[in-house]
Amino acid sequence: MTRIELPPRPRILVVVLRRLGDVLLATPLMRSLRRAWPEAWIEALTFAGTEGILSGNPDLDGVVTMPARPSAAQSLALVRRLWRRYDLAISTQPGDRPITFAILAGRQRVAPVAQGSIGSLMRGMLTRSVPVAQGLHRVAEVLQLADALGIAPIAEIACPTGGSEAARPGAPYAVVHANPMFRYKQWTAEGWRALARALERRGLAVVATGGPSPADRHYLDEIWTGFASVRRLDGALTWPDLAALIGGAHVYVGPDTSVTHLAAATGCPTLALFGPTDPRLWGPWPACGLAAPWDASGAIQRRGNVWVVQNPLQCLPCQLEGCERRIDSFSRCLDEMPVATVLRALDAALGMPSVRAEPAIMGTARV
Repeated sequence: MTRIELPPRPRILVVVLRRLGDVLLATPLMRSLRRAWPEAWIEALTFAGTEGILSGNPDLDGVVTMPARPSAAQSLALVRRLWRRYDLAISTQPGDRPITFAILAGRQRVAPVAQGSIGSLMRGMLTRSVPVAQGLHRVAEVLQLADALGIAPIAEIACPTGGSEAARPGAPYAVVHANPMFRYKQWTAEGWRALARALERRGLAVVATGGPSPADRHYLDEIWTGFASVRRLDGALTWPDLAALIGGAHVYVGPDTSVTHLAAATGCPTLALFGPTDPRLWGPWPACGLAAPWDASGAIQRRGNVWVVQNPLQCLPCQLEGCERRIDSFSRCLDEMPVATVLRALDAALGMPSVRAEPAIMGTARV
């Protein structure tokens, strides 16, 4: 497609109204824009609370935030602030709200659009559009918008920068991030404790990270109480500090969460424990790029600096919110994930031979 025409030093807005991981996985589009228009003023529109993962992003000149559930007055104020302020506005997702903000903000507008009558209406108000992709990784999906703009897609995730390295231990260490946002993505407390013991036997100090919410703290208390040797930093780090900490680790281990995507992008050897989520769509993007797509399932898969670890039951990946179809549900594939499988991936990531004597502890299955 021919390159879209913009004035000298254009103003560009990238609309990403999703969760933290989605915001991070949209940074390759921001990098593509910066490479194409190095003199541009580029901003992102995000939900308040997700902007931290863009801290220090060299491809952005600013971030505009909005509440996830704005009042009428807040919405009107945002519209007034954005109205035709940009030469180009790009929504990274389909949906009425993000596309509407792109239409209101940009003199030229680009977005993915779904099929149907609403999609046809939206396409009529856009300068260019792409069909909603099926079966593409989120990074590849976002980079379709670079193709629509007629610019080179740059498949590089930009980590938050400017963080302090003060939290790094003086000895070799591993970072363990045990708590995802939702219950259905959790591994077992027994599994995390067995992993911590295994890391210490391999000569690594264990640094545990996590979110600041009371629910996060409660779950992490359940896991780490009695582990005096585990250094807990849950709720204590900014996104740039977290990136700096993980970037110096010998290995990172975490579930399907935004921090795991960040770990992969830092280049740290990263173990991602996946349950219902399809890695073909949401597997962590390695620092060197994803040369070959992730498979739907397999006990251990490696791409670059990332190992995706699964318990490949026949129903995997279901792409559902756990076995009970709600965010606080258990997931049998994770509750029954053997520690032995995780430790085989760990030893591969550490460049060590597998230790077969490790106990194969797993959580109790609930059916």
